[in-house]
Amino acid sequence: MSKTPYPNKHDIIRFIAAEREAGREAGKREIARAFTLPQGGRVWLKQLLREIEAERPSGREAALDDGMPSVMLLDITGRDRDGELVAVPAEWDQRHGAVPSITVTVPRRALPGTPIPGVGERVLARLHARGENHFEARALKIIARERPTVIGVFRAYPDGGGRVEAVDKKARGKELLIQRGDEGGAVDGDLVSVTLAKTSARAGLGLMRGRVKERLGSVKSERAVSLIAIHAHNIPQEFSAAAIAEAEAVQPAGPDGREDWRALPLLTIDPADAKDHDDAVHAAPDEDASNPGGFVLTVAIADVAAYVRPGSALDREALERGNSVYFPDRVVPMLPERISNDLCSLRANEDRPAIAVRITLAADGRKLRHGFHRILMRSVAKLSYQQAQAAIDGQPDDVTAPLLVPVLRPLWAAYAVLKTARDERQPLELDLPERKLVLDAEGRVLRVTIPERLDAHRLIEECMILANVCAAESLERALSGLMYRVHDEPSIEKMRGLSEVLASIGQKLPKAGALQPTLFNRILGSVKGTEHETFINEVVLRSQAQALYSPENLGHFGLNLRKYAHFTSPIRRYADLIVHRALITHLKLGKDGLPPDLSGKDLVRIGEAISAAERRAMAAERETVDRLVAHFLADQIGATFDGRIAGVTRSGLFVKLNDTGADGFVPAATIGADYYAYDEATHSLTGARHGESFRLGDVITVKLVEAAPVAGALRFEIVSQGRKVKPLRSSGEGSKPIGRAGRPGKGPFPGARAGRRR
Repeated sequence: MSKTPYPNKHDIIRFIAAEREAGREAGKREIARAFTLPQGGRVWLKQLLREIEAERPSGREAALDDGMPSVMLLDITGRDRDGELVAVPAEWDQRHGAVPSITVTVPRRALPGTPIPGVGERVLARLHARGENHFEARALKIIARERPTVIGVFRAYPDGGGRVEAVDKKARGKELLIQRGDEGGAVDGDLVSVTLAKTSARAGLGLMRGRVKERLGSVKSERAVSLIAIHAHNIPQEFSAAAIAEAEAVQPAGPDGREDWRALPLLTIDPADAKDHDDAVHAAPDEDASNPGGFVLTVAIADVAAYVRPGSALDREALERGNSVYFPDRVVPMLPERISNDLCSLRANEDRPAIAVRITLAADGRKLRHGFHRILMRSVAKLSYQQAQAAIDGQPDDVTAPLLVPVLRPLWAAYAVLKTARDERQPLELDLPERKLVLDAEGRVLRVTIPERLDAHRLIEECMILANVCAAESLERALSGLMYRVHDEPSIEKMRGLSEVLASIGQKLPKAGALQPTLFNRILGSVKGTEHETFINEVVLRSQAQALYSPENLGHFGLNLRKYAHFTSPIRRYADLIVHRALITHLKLGKDGLPPDLSGKDLVRIGEAISAAERRAMAAERETVDRLVAHFLADQIGATFDGRIAGVTRSGLFVKLNDTGADGFVPAATIGADYYAYDEATHSLTGARHGESFRLGDVITVKLVEAAPVAGALRFEIVSQGRKVKPLRSSGEGSKPIGRAGRPGKGPFPGARAGRRR
């Protein structure tokens, strides 16, 4: 506390931080009382707080200055020399640089309910930067208290027992000794989950000792691949008996308390293999003469809140999951199938409860007004994107032919005005097609495709975005605490890295002016159709902050929207269920809305938990695709592929193949008979004597020399020539010579990808 009548900024910042750590509010009244300010000091304090707020980093606590999320899942791995807990991120993309050093702080006098973690536990924690790549973390919640587990392949010894080879890329080379009697019924080649022994001492052969906890299946089966990610990331897979019983006991919602919209020809348009259908759409010209060329758009969303009540077993498990997780061969749903695939799936020609938003659009796409309704609906058809697009393109089938004129064409006309508004808004226009794995009946990869992007996809996307905006606006007008979907602008550090990459291809990033998506769109437009198009799209993607859930509105930078909330997928996202409940409460649509005791702090904790669950799901989905593609390519050792350099590090090059999108690694020691120096500014490895250079985004041809399907790792050798530049006779600051260090060791090798979600 300051000894002067008026404290300085640092005194106040420290006081606010201390109060927040203790779980207490620190508003103007509390600050004035703590520092014994005179009555006339309240005006001064208000101005000072405005200055402090203005000086806070952009994005506040959404991300740290270097792009690290401020809240993330950590695995506590041990203690340092001072006895402090140390941790690593549960998920880490190697292309983002070295794994950060994280110290987990434990308060000397913990308040009741404060989580006190231990070694081997996974925690949800809030991070604070304490130096270059060093952070302190405070545990918000302990995710698991059981001893750490390792997923690996069991290799049996002839006389009993064996060893387990870990499949985690981060744990490459790690093996566990399984003593006789601890095999848990596993046979050679089984994929197993192993619990580490209580003792920290190493057993024979220098290996840590473990016990087989669960057999997950044969490692030779592609169906076991997604199980690796499920267990490695502790994704809840089985519903409790209480949750199943609640789901089975639910009765279908009837018309009581609902508007009857069953005569409105709403329909669903989804992927052809979708099992649940939670959104339906309809559009018609506005009959109001004062709105010529306008439309009335209706978006109806499955009313999950009618079946999943706050505090129920279903609700608790949905919050724990946070979202559904989608693998190529299976789905781990947020809600049991009785809810997600039956009662809340908007099946054709069946009555279903929904929450609908009716939106009036002007001819230029502006939203004039909207209103929410709790309805009973009946979808007239279940269409795939390709089916709906074919009908519009003049090839209707038996289902779409009768719907073409009265339903589909008005929808496409409404989309035309929505597109006008989108073009005016100018959101971030990244062009990064996603790969899709086509599996056979046994779960084997038949081929890897890049589905065509259709107007049908864009139509549904624009309808959902607009419905989400309406939800945010309605709840904000009702002065309700809600769960925003926020996406902050890129950090200074990310922009600096983007500037360096652009400079390496002769592009310049403007140094002044507010950041807007249009800036990135101009960059993307300048490289469209050039050899740099794909990799600049990826670099721009990596420069973006991570979208997350928060009760604090930071806007959505990528969509260029000031207010945005997720409303359209309550079957698979808990954030949407919260928004549905908030709408029900504050628009007086029923009694099954938000719990009355839900506080702002509760919303903060929920936002942090479901944001972490989303990152967990993304990592699990990504790793599973990597592993399946590695299985697909494992029998093509020696084959050559065209690709592009997607990442450059001191240890080598990350390569993305053109046909499959597969990621692999080229160790620097195998590139050529030269010493290669890493140049951070140009993102390149350059030969010190001959000047052969390999730079981020370069097109190259590689040969597959090793595949580790269980780890999802591929190793390549370069068979094409690099570009010629001035030789680097000696390494300068920021560069490090890399020589031929001999043949790479056996086992999995580095590989990484990056992704964002809206």
